[in-house]
Amino acid sequence: MTGPGGELAGRGLDPFGLPGWWSGLRRGGRRPDPALAEALADARDTPDGEARGRELERIAAHADATGDDPTALAARFALIEACLLHGERWRLVEPVRRCLAAVDRRPELLADDRAEPLRRYQRHAVEALLGSPRVGLDQARSMLDDLAARADDDPAMVAELRCRVADHLGDEPTARRWYGRWPAADAGPGGGACPACAPARRAELLTGWGEHRAALDVLRDAPARPVDCTEQPERTLVAGLLPWLRAGEPERAAEAHVRAYRRHRGERSAFPYLAAHLRWCALAGHPARGLDVLAEQLPRLDRPHDELSAMEFAAAGALVCALAVEAGLGGRTVRRAAYGVRPAAELDVATLGATLLGVATALAGSFDARNGTGHQSGRIASWLAERPVAAPVPLPPDDAPEEDADEPPDEGATADGQPRPLSLAMITASLDRRGDRYAVDADGAVLGRWGEALVQFRRAGERGEILQARSVAGRRLPADRLAEAYAFCNAWNHDRLLPKAYVHEQGGELVLAGDIATDLAHGVAPAQLAVLLDAAVDTGVAYAEAVAALP
Repeated sequence: MTGPGGELAGRGLDPFGLPGWWSGLRRGGRRPDPALAEALADARDTPDGEARGRELERIAAHADATGDDPTALAARFALIEACLLHGERWRLVEPVRRCLAAVDRRPELLADDRAEPLRRYQRHAVEALLGSPRVGLDQARSMLDDLAARADDDPAMVAELRCRVADHLGDEPTARRWYGRWPAADAGPGGGACPACAPARRAELLTGWGEHRAALDVLRDAPARPVDCTEQPERTLVAGLLPWLRAGEPERAAEAHVRAYRRHRGERSAFPYLAAHLRWCALAGHPARGLDVLAEQLPRLDRPHDELSAMEFAAAGALVCALAVEAGLGGRTVRRAAYGVRPAAELDVATLGATLLGVATALAGSFDARNGTGHQSGRIASWLAERPVAAPVPLPPDDAPEEDADEPPDEGATADGQPRPLSLAMITASLDRRGDRYAVDADGAVLGRWGEALVQFRRAGERGEILQARSVAGRRLPADRLAEAYAFCNAWNHDRLLPKAYVHEQGGELVLAGDIATDLAHGVAPAQLAVLLDAAVDTGVAYAEAVAALP
């Protein structure tokens, strides 16, 4: 889940059938259809995937046809949230456009405090242009012009987006002009942008223009200890890898790489940062390390964050392979796992490099065909022409460091580790220490995906003293297997303590879920809470995997 907190916000029915944000939608005009509202609640309780998206689209279209604007808007917000959760921003343009049209037609549909999520979604729809050639250029430009007209209170956001779009198209003069307006503009609500990450975004642009010292100057403005962003400080460290290397600070770059990769190696959402790690390994004179990173991360190329990150990963991997061959490492082989109709294979370094080059070249061509320029192909070619810029320096130990003595305590912790009342801050701080990705809605429920399980943590009880963890298995069973599902849950509950398993029927299918509730009326220490969250995640994943393994 990205930036500060994630994208799921609000009140109405969430994926767990609990009250979620769209109860904040104001009703006006035609009263919502109860049957559609029930279908929408069922759709929200289905496992993530294409089937859920198709059902939300069907509900929205049906609501449009019957004039049920509140339900149509709620269904599209749910669809947008699902796309954001799974890194499919290229799907956002049409549902965001329809939401904007509905709100323009009937402003009373949204309460005042619900307008900001729609602006955030509109920003993400514009950014989808940068990540995927599947988004039309005219579509994104129209969306950006509309956002500029609506966001006159946030000139910084508009300047940033215009700068990044121009840079993506290869129009550097225009990008530089908007870059000059971006830092100087007054920051508004931000449309979902993370202020702690703004220096990193600016440094990335400057690095692409070859201004490495300027990039480091910008990074010095980054908060030393950003506490409200789950991407930091690793995103800032990655943005400084090549600037530090080219500015004659290879030791600092090496420390940043090791520290940031320690986290990025296992986070699905960190895939866009892997290209920077690979390029650093190549240009810092560590081709063997680069091959290790490439071999470890290669399976993620089959399910990339978006096309831009796939293109950059493939190009950086091709560069690593080329320099490894030059360094005499061409005899190494890298296993590429089977995927789809592609069989598993052991590839020598030169063959792997040629394969990755083909992937990068094809994706760059797709972007350039959409953009009407040759900028992305030229950018990839310039990467492949790079060579090491400094003598290799020893890498620092790749062990997790001890906590800094001057590290401020996490919110929710006490100096002596004594129990204190359960709070949302304690839950998120514990997940942050685990390095997990999650989203937090306006009611304080925390949602994340671990393997086959969708897990939600929420506080229940009159004083929020009960920690409730609910897991939903990704796999559903047909309704005619109800007796088998009951037998499975009974056997699970007989043999295991956690989670309590149960099954319910929705839309002709069976949803298998698990629940853990812990009464913390007397408080909980951070270390105890960490144990509870670990147990909830581990047992929820085991439960979902057992469901997936059913015949």
